[in-house]
Amino acid sequence: MAQRRSNRKLLCVAGFMFLLVSLNTTDPTFASTDRSDMFSPLKKKLETDGFKKTEIEQLYSHPSVAFDAKGVSMYFIHNEGKLNYDQFAEKKSVDKALNYLKKHKSALDEAQKKYGVDKEVIVAILLVESRLGTYTGNRRVLNTLSTMAALQDKTIRKEYWNYIASSTHLSRKEYETKAKRKSGWAYKELKAFLQYTSQEKIDPGTIKGSYAGALGYCQFMPSNILILARDGNNDKKINLFDHEDAIMSIASYLSHYGWKPGIPPKTAAKVVYTYNHSSYYVNIILKVASILKKSS
Repeated sequence: MAQRRSNRKLLCVAGFMFLLVSLNTTDPTFASTDRSDMFSPLKKKLETDGFKKTEIEQLYSHPSVAFDAKGVSMYFIHNEGKLNYDQFAEKKSVDKALNYLKKHKSALDEAQKKYGVDKEVIVAILLVESRLGTYTGNRRVLNTLSTMAALQDKTIRKEYWNYIASSTHLSRKEYETKAKRKSGWAYKELKAFLQYTSQEKIDPGTIKGSYAGALGYCQFMPSNILILARDGNNDKKINLFDHEDAIMSIASYLSHYGWKPGIPPKTAAKVVYTYNHSSYYVNIILKVASILKKSS
C-alpha cells in the first residue's frame, strides 16, 4: 500500500484538482513520444525474468494498456497524509459500518474465529480503505504498475521529468531518487500482479485500483495478495472484489503481523501500522473500531 505521512490537515479538493489539471499534459517532448515504445525496456526485462515473450507482447499490445502519465504523477504530487481521516468517525460513516457489520456478520464472525482479529477492526479498515467496497479506485492496475516500473529506464525517466517538472514540489535530484526507488518497487509488484492474475485466470487489463496499484475492497498490493490473501467463501478463488475474500484476507494479514485476541492497545497500533504507515491512519482505525464495539 502507499505510504501515508502523519498530517491531519484536510486536503483542499479544489486545489488538488487544479494541481492535477495544471500538469503539463501537452508538453511537446512527452506528447510526441511514441507511446508504444514506452514499455519496450520493461517488456524485455519481464521476458528476461521468465515471462513468455508472446504473452507479454500480446498483453502490452492491447488497446487498454497505456502509459498512465497522469495517474502516476500522483506519486510525485499527492500527499495522502493530508486526507481527512476524521470523516470516518462521523455518524454517517459509522452508521454505514454498523450496517455492514450486520450484513456480513457470518463472514466477519468466521474471520474473527479463525484468525482472532476483531471484526470491528476489519470493518474499520474496509471503511477507510474503500468505503466498505464502494470505491476501489479507477486506475487500471496494469497501467499504473507498468508505468511506474518503466521509470527504471533512464531515458523514460528523463522524459517523464519533463512532463511533471512544473507541477511537482520535488527537485530533479529528489525526483530521481524517488523514481528509482518506486520503479524498482513497482516492478516487483507488477510481477506479482501478473502472477496473481495468471493464477486466478483473470484478465490483468480489466482490474482497476488506486493510484498506487492497490486493489480490491481491502486495497492489497499484489505482493500481499500472493502471500496473505485468502478465499473467504470457499469457491477456490481469491477475488478481493468479493466481500468474504476481502474480510478473510484482512484478518489473515493482521494475524500474520501479530494480531491476537485481547491484544494490548500499543501492540494493536503497531500491527495496524503495518497495513498503512501513518499514525493518523492507525488512530482512526482503532477509534472507529472502538465506536463500533460500543454501538453494536
